Amino acid sequence: MSDVPTASAVHHPQVAEEARVFSPAAVVASCVGFVLIGALQALYGPAIPAFRDEFGLSPSAAGLGLSAHFIGGVAGVLLFDRLYGRMGNRTILGASYLLMALGAAGFALAPNWPVGLAAALLAGLGFGGVDYGLNQLFAVGFGKRSTAMLNILNAHFGIGAILGPALIGAVGAAHYPAVFLAFAAANLPLLLCLRGVRDRAPLTAGPGEDTARAGGTALRRSLASVLGVFVALYVLHVGIEAGVGGWEPTHLETVGYGAGAAATATSVYWLMLTVGRFLVVPVALRYSPQTIITVSCAGMTVCLLLAVIPWLAPFAYAGVGLFMAPIFPTGLPWLNAAAPRARSAGALVIAASMVGGVASGPALGKAIEWSGVRAVPLLLCVVSALCLLATLWLIRATRTDAPSR
Repeated sequence: MSDVPTASAVHHPQVAEEARVFSPAAVVASCVGFVLIGALQALYGPAIPAFRDEFGLSPSAAGLGLSAHFIGGVAGVLLFDRLYGRMGNRTILGASYLLMALGAAGFALAPNWPVGLAAALLAGLGFGGVDYGLNQLFAVGFGKRSTAMLNILNAHFGIGAILGPALIGAVGAAHYPAVFLAFAAANLPLLLCLRGVRDRAPLTAGPGEDTARAGGTALRRSLASVLGVFVALYVLHVGIEAGVGGWEPTHLETVGYGAGAAATATSVYWLMLTVGRFLVVPVALRYSPQTIITVSCAGMTVCLLLAVIPWLAPFAYAGVGLFMAPIFPTGLPWLNAAAPRARSAGALVIAASMVGGVASGPALGKAIEWSGVRAVPLLLCVVSALCLLATLWLIRATRTDAPSR
């Protein structure tokens, strides 16, 4: 038995047929929406050389474009969470798509860099609303299939992240305004599909709610601990995701690979991060989120340890992407079931993951200054081991008497 009071019993919310949150067309439109937010996040990097030339920017000033996007994303998550349940889901999602479209168009047409930054912030605000909004609705809208559906949804984010840079590469960075304008236009048809989204999603409080009311201060402390460890899990695993994506090429070149091979291996890593979410869908229909995330964290840790061996490193990094893939979407239904009364829990972990993705770069960079580039996989392996420990603690803290596979 756990010596930590359970925040609530882990139950998968059931969604009655008549209470379906998404029509089939709305599910398809939501996946397209995730392709678009994945592309938007990935468009800034390949366009940096062009808007550096256009506005005469230093590398650090140009990097503020993506920073503004992430700041807007965090604000969008928190704003959507404040409005969730107070306004209709269609209204909030529609406003988020419009903000993304306006921001992208404004970035394309910006006459100077301050206006461009304001537009990136606006686009990020819509990005955060769509990201959190659809994740939250998918987490409560499909009952026991929510884990599988969330992996499908988030896999489409990866598709967009792959297609965005490819599109910039195809048309040339100098034509980035046309790409951003095309992106803005692609958001508008999605507004027509919002009629298939239920305006009020079902509440997800499970049978543990009465126990939660009776638990008093000790239970509230337990809930805070559970949420804190979920936040840590998300921050740490997103830090690994960004760390591998940012430092894999440098590490591979340091251990003897050519620049082309290192870049290709990094592309394979991102591809595996996307493919893994599709592959886990049938697994998610049979096994609990706890089991999937435990295996994911363990596999990720082993692969990062193997990446220390130069000839294995490219394959090991691909394995990291494959094992990491389910963690973000699979954790959301687990969190939703473990803390049904903490309405802002999903917003907290998604916003924290965005902040973690930004903060991990400088933190990992400082650690690499102390230890050297060859230590990159070992440093990330330590972080991955902490993810595994956090997962095992959460399993213990949210354990129920019901058997799970």
